[in-house]
Amino acid sequence: MRRDNVSADTELEYNLRFFTQFIINPARTGAILPSSDKLCEFMTDLAGLGDVSTVIELGSGTGVITEKIMRKKAGSTTFFALEINPAFVDATKRKCPDAVVYQSSAENVMKHLEMHGESGCDRVISSLPWSTFNGETQQLILDSIYDVLKPGGVFLTYAYVLGVVAPASWRFKKKLYAKFDKVETSKIVWSNIPPAFIYICEKASR
Repeated sequence: MRRDNVSADTELEYNLRFFTQFIINPARTGAILPSSDKLCEFMTDLAGLGDVSTVIELGSGTGVITEKIMRKKAGSTTFFALEINPAFVDATKRKCPDAVVYQSSAENVMKHLEMHGESGCDRVISSLPWSTFNGETQQLILDSIYDVLKPGGVFLTYAYVLGVVAPASWRFKKKLYAKFDKVETSKIVWSNIPPAFIYICEKASR
C-alpha cells in the first residue's frame, strides 16, 4: 500500500524532476533521488514536532520532508521552508499546497523568521547538500542556524554514510561539534539511497 494518497505516477514525476535537477546542477542538488520515506519519517520523528511553536526547513527539494512536517506539527506551529532552486520550490508547493515555501538561500533564515513575527525557532530541519559547500559557506549557514535557534532548540540534518570520509564532510562534522553544545548521531537508515544517518545538534538552554 502506498503512503498517503500520492499516486505512483506523481511520485515518479517528483523523482524524475529531482534527478533532472541533479543532472543540471549536481553540486547544488547533492543527491540523485529525494530522501526515502523511511529517512523522512525517522528524521521528523526525532525532531519531536508535536509540541513546538516554530519549525523551519532548509532545502525542501521536492517536498518529501515538508510533507511529513506538515502532518506531524501542531496546527498552531509556525512553519516555513526555504529552497533556492525554483524547480524544487514549485515541486514542494505542488506536493504541499498549504505549506509556506520561499525561494531563498538558507543564509536568509533570520529575515524570513522575522517576517513571521518570530525572534527564534525550536527546530531547524535541513536537507542541504553540505558536502558540496566550501568551508566558508558551511560556516555562514551554520552560524545563521545557530543564531535563529532558541535556547534548547535543535538542528537536524542528514549525511550519507559513504561520504563521511570526504574532506568537505569531515570539515562539516568538525564545524558541527565546534558550533553546537551537544551533537549526537542517529542509527543508519540503510534503505535510503545512499544509506544515511542524522546529526541531532542542540543549542544549550540558558
